[in-house]
Amino acid sequence: MKRQFHLFSIRERIESFRYALAGLRSLISTQHNAWIHALCTLIALGAGTLLPISRFEWLILIMGITLVWVAEALNTAMEFLCDAAIPDFHPLVEKAKDVAAGAVFISAIAALCIGILIFTPHLFGG
Repeated sequence: MKRQFHLFSIRERIESFRYALAGLRSLISTQHNAWIHALCTLIALGAGTLLPISRFEWLILIMGITLVWVAEALNTAMEFLCDAAIPDFHPLVEKAKDVAAGAVFISAIAALCIGILIFTPHLFGG
């Protein structure tokens, strides 16, 4: 099978950003848990701005926030794809959706732990 070579196109790169932004709009507008993630993101960024956290702490905080958003986006994509492929109930689809939701839960717990480890010393000393 021969691979086709496409020249780099600024127009196509701009289109790819439009698709990505459309996906983010879909994520925010359709997923109630994304609203919770957005609120937690704003709280964490606000606390980081108000407290004297280090550059390294900012790095870890941003990585934790990103981890949650990536997990939520992949979970949402999985749900959309499963619903399109098999609209009726199927036990394996249910399991796939549960596992994807579990990944979001794991990342949210990790982000919470990161927030506690970063902010507790600044708020309460020690």
